[in-house]
Parts: sequence; structure tokens; C-alpha cells
Amino acid sequence: METQWRRGRISYERPRIMGILNVTPDSFSDGGLHTRDALEHAFRMIDEGADIIDIGGESTRPGFTPVSAAEEIGRILPVLRDLVGSTGVPISVDTMKPEVAEAAIGAGADIINDVYGLRAEGMAQLIASSGVATVIMHMHGDPGTLHSETMEGDAVSGIIEFLRGRRAAALDAGIREDRIIMDPGVGFGKSHSQNAEIVESAGKFSLGHPVLVGASRKRFLKIQLPGMSADEATAEMSLRAVRAGADMVRVHDVGATRRVLEEYLSQSARCKDGDQ
Repeated sequence: METQWRRGRISYERPRIMGILNVTPDSFSDGGLHTRDALEHAFRMIDEGADIIDIGGESTRPGFTPVSAAEEIGRILPVLRDLVGSTGVPISVDTMKPEVAEAAIGAGADIINDVYGLRAEGMAQLIASSGVATVIMHMHGDPGTLHSETMEGDAVSGIIEFLRGRRAAALDAGIREDRIIMDPGVGFGKSHSQNAEIVESAGKFSLGHPVLVGASRKRFLKIQLPGMSADEATAEMSLRAVRAGADMVRVHDVGATRRVLEEYLSQSARCKDGDQ
């Protein structure tokens, strides 16, 4: 299994790490980076082992204030242009707005990470015509309710059903199968216990595509892993996702997660050698 992007491909012989680069003033843990600081942070994450950099220009934290497409574009593009011109690592843009996606693609973005699951009018068609890859994420409800309403019933089955429908819509629009990544949307309209269950069920959301899990610094970690720092808990939960079948994890602290994943892979390799 692999993901094609405009300048190459991503394979999954090992779990991949997507590094979070927020250029918003109000993100819940790391917002407010100016262009120069953001670039330095991006290069630091690449040095620490990030396989993809994901740029976000609009916070979706609890109580977030939506911004216009023009403002989001103004935040993202200066950083995006410099990164595309100076690194071979694929650059993703985290947006649910087709206008922002179009501007980002024009500036060289390789992946559109859509937390709204390609539900905005024209988004799927734009991605299909441009040839970029996309992350299709599950969000319960809509941006206005995602932090005030949680899923009812069997969350895992509900997410699978949603992703199956969005996958069909993506293929109908002309998006190639090898350019789709699935994300069950940890933290987006789910309870703490549902988030934990989603992580432990990561592989079930594949539908034949790579699975991305983003649990980084989210509130449920304090409940599930008390006594750990936010980044220690993120690394542990990312490891659980990989063990459960995730192909990629999205994190703020790339180095911490990479160390935990490398130790897991090393132990797995030793166990395999011992069995031979």
C-alpha cells in the first residue's frame, strides 16, 4: 500500500509521522507562529523524523472562532511557498474550505487534509482535477457542533459507515484510490472513551487505504493516561494506534513519538528474529 502525491509516493513499510505546523494565533497548544518561526519549526520536525508537514491556518480547538478563507490563505501561503521550495518532504494543508485548498494547491501543496471529509461543495472535484492526495477525516456533525455534541451508539461502526460513503463520493468525483488516506477523527465529536476505542480500532477504518490517527495533545489523553505529560501520552497513544493498524500518526512533538515508535519496531524485529 502506498500514497501517490505530485512529487513522489509514500510507502508504509514503517509507520509514518505527520508533523503539525499550526500558523494560527489561537490553536490550543502551539499557535501563534510567525512565518520565520514556523519555517524553523518545520525544518526541526523534518530533522526529527517527520515524513510529512501539515500546515493549519484555522484552529478547530474547543471554542474556536472561524476565520474567512482570505485570512486562512494569508496565514498559510507564505510558509507553504517557502517549504515547497526548500524541502522534498510532502506538504499537507489542513483545511475544510475549497477556496483555501485551491490556493494551497496552486502554491504547491501535495496533500489536502480535510477535517470535514470532502463534504464542502466542490472540494472532491478540486482534489480530483488537481491530482493531489487527500486525507478524508470523520467529523461528527459540523464545525459548529463538533465540540458540543458527541456520537451516540457504536462509534466505530458509525465512523466506518461515514468513511465508506465519503470514499465512494471521492472515487465518483475522480480521486484516485492511491491518493486517499482515511482518518477516523479522534477528538472531533467523540467522548473520551470513544476516542480511546477509536485508537484501539485504527486498522478497521482502512477500507483499503492507509489510516492516519491524530491524537496529539488532545484532552482525552489526560483521562486515559494520567500522570504522563501531553507529549508522552501522545507518543504512547500513537504507539497504540500503530499496534492497532494505523499507518501514520499526526503529532506535535515528532521526536518523542519517533523514539517510541523506533523502540517498538526494534523490539518487534528482535522478537521476529528470535522466532526464526
